[in-house]
Amino acid sequence: MPSPTIAFVGLGYIGLPTAVVLANHGHHVVGIDIDTVAVDRINSGRTTIVEPGLEEQLQQALASGRFTATTSMIHADAYIIAVPTPFTGDREGDLTYIMAAAESIAPHLRGGELLVLESTSPPGTTQKMADHILALRPDLIADGALNSQRLPQIYFAHCPERILPGNAMQELITNDRIIGGCTFAATERATAIYASFCTGQLLPTDAVTAELAKLTENSFRDVNIAFANELSLIAANLGVDVWELIELANHHPRVNILQPGPGVGGHCIAVDPWFIVAADRQNSQLIRTAREVNDRKPIWVIQQVKDAIAQQPGANIAALGLAFKPNIDDLRESPALDITAQLATELPQTRVLAVEPHISALPPRLADLPNVQLTDRDAALDQADIVLLLVDHDAFKDVAATALTGKQVIDTKGLWR
Repeated sequence: MPSPTIAFVGLGYIGLPTAVVLANHGHHVVGIDIDTVAVDRINSGRTTIVEPGLEEQLQQALASGRFTATTSMIHADAYIIAVPTPFTGDREGDLTYIMAAAESIAPHLRGGELLVLESTSPPGTTQKMADHILALRPDLIADGALNSQRLPQIYFAHCPERILPGNAMQELITNDRIIGGCTFAATERATAIYASFCTGQLLPTDAVTAELAKLTENSFRDVNIAFANELSLIAANLGVDVWELIELANHHPRVNILQPGPGVGGHCIAVDPWFIVAADRQNSQLIRTAREVNDRKPIWVIQQVKDAIAQQPGANIAALGLAFKPNIDDLRESPALDITAQLATELPQTRVLAVEPHISALPPRLADLPNVQLTDRDAALDQADIVLLLVDHDAFKDVAATALTGKQVIDTKGLWR
């Protein structure tokens, strides 16, 4: 009996690695994305993101004949959806991409298919997606519902992604996964797919609990980082090295404080807590406050740079790092990018040398600013009067002390302590 076909909808930072791993574990996988350029690039064996080991595995999947990418929706036995879930202006979850994916899948359903939502989502989103599809297809019914007309059944589940960009190919296989079906049968079907490539524990639950569990994981980290960021402000006012302070405190056997930085970025930690806040505004005071603390940290960093400029008018700034975390090219929700853009905008006479070793061109937000240029590390350090370290990329770790001599250094990551 041939293995089922899996359609993976969304070939971004989560979708492409997962689709490739599925194919290399024996599944017939069709990756679907609306970006024609990205699809063509993927089908030629070239990745659209920086992820160690991905390109080699993509080429292996293509050569096996078990993977291809397309812009057209197909019929499949299972659909896994990994599309963006940003928030709206009032920080409610924006389900536009999820519902658009659902609308493109609905006409192809025949009955018996499993739909898995991997996108990190507000509680109840999987059920909303199911309701939307079934409204479009009244000839189908969700499994577990009263089925007096004996309509073909569709199965729904939420299996949130849990990978760390930069280590995705390893964590896709080894991390524990939460499998949240809307029914027990849906959980079983989803478990069978993830068991084919995951060596981590597969944890069954219901869809809403799975949705909230993923948000809880990232909100916990956000609260911990907010504590570290708040400590960094207090320590600066008291003339204390915050990294030494945290290192000493973490020697307590039951203390594990994370590290401060210029803010919190990415499409997970900087976004997911707001989904919990939106779900219960009255009882989410700590989560909201942590988000606000982390959102304010870039303002503090910008003021440090302005204070340095005031002491040295006409100085050039080297902004080291634009990504939201080390050793990747992902700029989503990046505080480093926000800080660099705001400095260049508010200091139009100041030359900003942006250093990001993982990109080949400035993002539009910076490319439109005449006083910003993408520069390699050594040239930027040579020309800069103020060095602002925003991301602790490996490429910045071996900067010689002599390269910083005579310069004002603002190290937001404690890399050069």
